[in-house]
Amino acid sequence: MLCTIPATSSEARMSQPATAKQAGAPQLVLLLIGSCMPVLGAVLLSPVLPRISEHFASTPGVDVLVPVILTIPALFVALGAPFAGAIADRFDRKRLLIVTMVGYAIAGTAPLYLDSIQAILASRVFVGICEAAIMTCCTTLIADYWSGPRRIRYLGLQTLVTTVAATAFFALGGLLGAGGWRTPFWMYAAAALAAIPMAFLLWQPAAHREDARDGDRQPWPWRTLLVPSLVTVGGGVVFYTLIVQLSYVLDGVGISDPAVIGGVTALMSLATAVGAGLFARISGRGARVLLIAEFALSGLGLLLISATEAVPVIVAGAVLTGFATGLLLPTLLTWAVNRLPFAQRGRGTGLWTGALFLGEFLSPLLVGALAAVTGGLGLSLGVIGVASLVLAALVATVLTVPAAPLSTVPAEQA
Repeated sequence: MLCTIPATSSEARMSQPATAKQAGAPQLVLLLIGSCMPVLGAVLLSPVLPRISEHFASTPGVDVLVPVILTIPALFVALGAPFAGAIADRFDRKRLLIVTMVGYAIAGTAPLYLDSIQAILASRVFVGICEAAIMTCCTTLIADYWSGPRRIRYLGLQTLVTTVAATAFFALGGLLGAGGWRTPFWMYAAAALAAIPMAFLLWQPAAHREDARDGDRQPWPWRTLLVPSLVTVGGGVVFYTLIVQLSYVLDGVGISDPAVIGGVTALMSLATAVGAGLFARISGRGARVLLIAEFALSGLGLLLISATEAVPVIVAGAVLTGFATGLLLPTLLTWAVNRLPFAQRGRGTGLWTGALFLGEFLSPLLVGALAAVTGGLGLSLGVIGVASLVLAALVATVLTVPAAPLSTVPAEQA
């Protein structure tokens, strides 16, 4: 866990005007809790998917529809996040966050009483729309409330916390699933509980209300975000590849014990958390250097897994990839949004969030298609590994990526 270092007086002035409220630990905790909601939706249900399939066994196409229950929110985060960002810029980030937290709780718990898989899928679409707004607003408010090195630390902490939460939610989903496939859906009610302190402790930054009123007249930051968003789609594919596929890799080499698979997955998640925790310390090296290293290490880790059936080597590859992707996400996010002015920050964060979740949605589809072409999961992971190395080479030679420290941001854009 990262330590929180008090901001210097100059950093505080850059983060908030002297007459504005000063954000602290309560606001950070609430925004990190909100950031975990999309993670909850992504992993909580994985352990109970077989039970859902059994319950709806008589439904035509159940083998296709049940996995979509897990993945369809990511598609609607990808589609909805840019629009959520536009709404956040034009109106009020705090109100949008609270409304969608409550909506997330309602839609997330709906399968407790829904009796058709089609109705459950419809509720999951609404979950994805709410997740788009929640993730966009939480990330944008972190960038609004803090600036400079403190913003860098907290964006890295966001990745660390959500990574740890993913591991915890996966285990919790398995425990709750022992009581029936509907039981894990109760966890979505936590969003409504979190919305209560959010209503009292968060605020729309007062110093920027004039900027917010002008937000709808500001152009979309396409030129600033085109390259970061495209790279983030690739980063999302790389990041989610092993999250989805590692259990299948282990099963393919004869490891079928859920405890062993869970232990290896937890070890990879720990490596991801370590990478995210180190981000603030090395962000001074700049996005270009960091992205080259992160994509290269991710690619090497995937190639290690692809080239062997030895479990220790697979574990080493998973740890290497997990560490690299733990650094990768906060690097991509900070590169994309750190220099955006307040009036464009919501849309910029929304575009980045949409790009990341598009990568998440595409990742299993690409791996499945590559496995069909290459004849196996291992070779398909090797192709993704090579693609990650190609991304590292493109960042090094072709793409325009700043070499300046990520913590460097003009005061007027803070």
